[in-house]
Amino acid sequence: MAEQTIGAGYVKALIELAELKGANRSMLIERSQINPTELEDRDTRIPLANYKTLMNAAQELCDEPALALLLGEAAVFAEMSIVGLICLAAETMGDAFLQANRLGRLVVEVDGHRPEGRFEIRKDGDELWLVDTRANPNNFPELTESAFAMMLSWRAHGLTESFGRAVHFTHPEPKDRTEYDRVFQMPIVFGSDKNAILFDESLLSLKLSDANNYVFGILNEHAEALLQSLENSKSMKGQVESLLIPILHTGDISMDLIAEKLGLSRQTLYRKLKAEDTSYEKLLDDLRHQMALDYLDGRKVSVNETAYLVGFSEPSAFSRAFKRWTGHSPSVKRS
Repeated sequence: MAEQTIGAGYVKALIELAELKGANRSMLIERSQINPTELEDRDTRIPLANYKTLMNAAQELCDEPALALLLGEAAVFAEMSIVGLICLAAETMGDAFLQANRLGRLVVEVDGHRPEGRFEIRKDGDELWLVDTRANPNNFPELTESAFAMMLSWRAHGLTESFGRAVHFTHPEPKDRTEYDRVFQMPIVFGSDKNAILFDESLLSLKLSDANNYVFGILNEHAEALLQSLENSKSMKGQVESLLIPILHTGDISMDLIAEKLGLSRQTLYRKLKAEDTSYEKLLDDLRHQMALDYLDGRKVSVNETAYLVGFSEPSAFSRAFKRWTGHSPSVKRS
């Protein structure tokens, strides 16, 4: 089985928080056996086992068993991972959840990974739950604690005061639950049959005030020239590309969706593109190629970030496509 990993942005955030709480950085590095130079790029993958060791060492050195909660509470998701940037670009909280779940492996690889993502929205009677489905959660409950604390910290940004109504954990109640009550400010159940947050369904349709600002700032900087040239295009290819560019990063780029936006049937769109001697698949592939080159030339986003911005759900798939396009790896292009 392949070694599970976590993004370096999370490791760096934990070390910085532990230092603020009084831990010695050198001791944290020594005990976790993490190479500090690998933390300079948040895309670097760190073995999850080393992160677990780091968490245990930080809790001990800070004398703070609830350190994972404090990490989730204090962390700025958008500064830790490209996933956070993409979530900020979502129109609603429901869209943000879908993107976060789609790209979850970039955050952290966990046991029992499901193709549809680590988290599941589950209906139980009149109740709606956000459930963490990872296997063996009690082997490292801090992953659940920091994730839930980070999710519920959205309320601090003024989005809603009714995000969560209750939070459940499968691990036993700690000796001191003071920080749990302070961070979550809602009923907490330990020893539950699930790791989950009970929330109001209205949250899914809640509009995000910063929707698109960050990610589309990046997109627009690199894509403005393309969009401008396409605005006046009367070709079907140009119309399709102009619709694809703003949503490429979401991964929701099916031919059916674009046909619907154009007010056409899938078959009609197919015929119109064929008449211009192209296909939807070729057009999408060419656009990803062009956008990827533009991003990497600018050197303002990493290889992994480029992969997600052009709609790939896995950096490895992007690397294969890039080698097919250019004959070499994306890291060579960016260097």
